[in-house]
Order: sequence, then C-alpha cells, then structure tokens
Amino acid sequence: MAETLELTVGERTVRLSHPDKVYFPEPGFTKYDLARYYLSVGDGIVRALKDRPTTLERYPDGVDGESFFQKRAPKNLPEWIPTGRIAFPSGRYADEICPTETAAVLWAANLGCLTFHPWPVRRTDTDHPDELRIDLDPQPGTDYADAVRAALELRDVLAGLGLTGWPKTSGGRGLHVFVPITPDWTFAQVRRAAIAVARELERRAPKRITTAWWKEERGEKIFVDYNQTARDRTIASAYSVRPRPHAPVSAPLRWEELSSAVPEDFDLATMPARFAEVGDVHADMDAHPCGLAAALDLAARDEREHGLGDLPYPPEHPKVKGEPKRVQPSRAKKKDG
Repeated sequence: MAETLELTVGERTVRLSHPDKVYFPEPGFTKYDLARYYLSVGDGIVRALKDRPTTLERYPDGVDGESFFQKRAPKNLPEWIPTGRIAFPSGRYADEICPTETAAVLWAANLGCLTFHPWPVRRTDTDHPDELRIDLDPQPGTDYADAVRAALELRDVLAGLGLTGWPKTSGGRGLHVFVPITPDWTFAQVRRAAIAVARELERRAPKRITTAWWKEERGEKIFVDYNQTARDRTIASAYSVRPRPHAPVSAPLRWEELSSAVPEDFDLATMPARFAEVGDVHADMDAHPCGLAAALDLAARDEREHGLGDLPYPPEHPKVKGEPKRVQPSRAKKKDG
C-alpha cells in the first residue's frame, strides 16, 4: 500500500499516513481498517461527538504500543475542526477538539486515536451538562450478565424519576447508560442526581449493586460509578474502538436486545454490517431530553431522612465542602487506632 492515502469524506480530503501500519496484531487490523470503520459508522459517531469537547486516546504505534490521552487540541489542527474551551477542576483551561463531521473523526484516527472521550457538554455551554452518564462496572466475581441485570433494574429506577436511559456496551464487561437532559444544571447538581439514582438502585438490590467508592468495600457486586458525572471525567463514546486485542467497540443497544447481546458481538469488523442494517439505534436520543427535578428531590430526601450526603470525589479533584474524607477505610481505622 502507498505511504499515504487520501480519503474523500464529504467535502473534505483527509490524508492517511502509513495506512498499512498494523494497529491490532491479533486480528491484523491496520490504520486503514480503523479509518474505514469510522467512515462506515460516521453518522453514529458524529451524533455521539457533535460539538462536544473531546479527549483523544491515542495509540500511534497500535494497541501494543505506548498510549496517551490528548486533551488539548493538536497544534496542527485543521481550521475546519472547531474547538471548545473547557475548565478543569483545578481552574486551568484547555481547548479541545469538537468534532462536527466524519472527516474530523478520520483526521483523529490518522493520529492513532482509537477511542474518543467526549465531555457531557456542548461547546456553546461547557458548564452545564446535557447528559447524565451512568457506568455499571462489574467488580471481580461478577460479569457482563450481572451488569445487564443491573441495567434493567436501572431502567425502572430512571422511569420512576421521569428519566429515559439509552444503553450501550462499554467495549469491556460493563454497560453505560446515558440519559439526555436539558442543560439547566451544573456538574455538581448532575453528580448529585446520579448519586441519588445510584443509591436507589443499590437499595433495590443491595446484595448485587454497590455505590461504595473504595474497592475494598465493593465485594462481588456491580459498582455504579457516580463519579463519571464529575467535571473532567469522561466515558468512551458510542462507536469508539476500545484498546483491547480483538478491537471491540462500544455498541449502542436497544433495551429489548440487551439481554441477548454480548460485548463480543461488536468489534471493528462486525459493527459496520450492523450499522448498515439497523443504523444508529440511538439516533433520536438528543430529541428527548429529560429534567432532573425528581432525581434532585430524591437526593434531598436521602439527605434529610437518611443522613445520606455527598460521596467522595475522584482523587484529582479539589476538596469539596461537605465531602467525606478521602481516606481508604482500612487506613482510616489504622489512624484511629
């Protein structure tokens, strides 16, 4: 194959260097295969990324090579790819790329970007999320089937709060459920709502589901990672390729197919055929934003009636007023002793 290829994507021409470089040695997928994949699911991944500040997870030498997360837009960014300025918890700022067309996705793929990590905001308002994201993370001793069971229970919890979730595989053993919301709340408020949802889910199945932040307290349960709603925490987008040997992808699903689908069904080779057959099954997601009033009322009731306040933030976040101590329970006991 030639040292470079030029791909026509809409009105753009995207240059692909070293298209025959192998990115996934086990199945033999190349950079060109990656680009063709993103071209085949272009409408879907653009829907997931459109106007969102996006961090690039790059593997310039393939999945077996070194990798890094690129938050700031590269200096050689084409003028036709817009950026959005986001503020980190530290108060620092960065301009991240905000894909608006398939050509931008292919341009990033040429840099070795396998996975796209969009913020839950649009570049026109980066302080008010328009998605509440719930990560159902299987802990040791649990598996994808356990995550499915938790997701189906989560669907009922969300419905009771006037919320509609849209599920997708993580590309690993877990599941993500995204809830489109009107951009009327801050990151702190959205996180508070997510904690309330997680606690209600835990109450319904305490032997199988946990909100425990510390791994030593989780046990063999599905962890509801509420901190994925904290500022500067992102989740792999729908249709993103994940950096695992067989090139799995994060696959949007309908609720009715959740119980029969397995993560192994969806990879760089198989997803194009599914997309050609059914299209983007989450295409209408943004047209159905929800409100958080009921979830925030639940959070207030938890605090008022049960003394359930805030939960620990991720370690890189500044300390927040009212937040519990960020000390691992076993270490806290040693200090107290």
